[in-house]
Amino acid sequence: MTPEADSSTSRPARLRVSEIFHSIQGESHTTGERTVFVRLTGCPLRCSWCDTAYAFSGGELRSLDSIMDAVAAFGSRHVCVTGGEPLAQADCRALLGRLCDAGYLVQLETSGALDITGAQVAWAARCEMARAVEDVLARRTRALFLDARAALAAAPAVAGLLAAELRRGPAWTERQLREFQSLAARYLA
Repeated sequence: MTPEADSSTSRPARLRVSEIFHSIQGESHTTGERTVFVRLTGCPLRCSWCDTAYAFSGGELRSLDSIMDAVAAFGSRHVCVTGGEPLAQADCRALLGRLCDAGYLVQLETSGALDITGAQVAWAARCEMARAVEDVLARRTRALFLDARAALAAAPAVAGLLAAELRRGPAWTERQLREFQSLAARYLA
């Protein structure tokens, strides 16, 4: 199930959108694919190489339903959520979830400057069938192999987020942490 509202205010999820357009993807593993681009407005960074400074401000405030209707109108399976910095908007995760739940193949273009753990875990659970902390930190992000200590530090947050996505309880979360700690111990030098 996808969050449809900001639980702290019970308001419908909305995003400020600079543009939604259809083109051919020119980057990543989906180069050459027909893709719908959802360019969200805003970015807390001011990188000298940025090619989308026009998306720093302005845009139109839109509901998730409005965005989903616009994406569907293009008839493409691939969707790329980009910016600005899309994760600077709190409801970006809700949009990613809705897109995945609707069966789209979703990419998130981000600078990596903001914490993406929540979005990564939701995407892994909804779109890549992640069912364990190991799935997220070893198979999806490869964090365990790149930095086992950092993966161990992230494991409690990942377990909590994954438990919420999969509607699992505290016993499941504790078991996941024990199993991941045991696995990660093999990668510590």
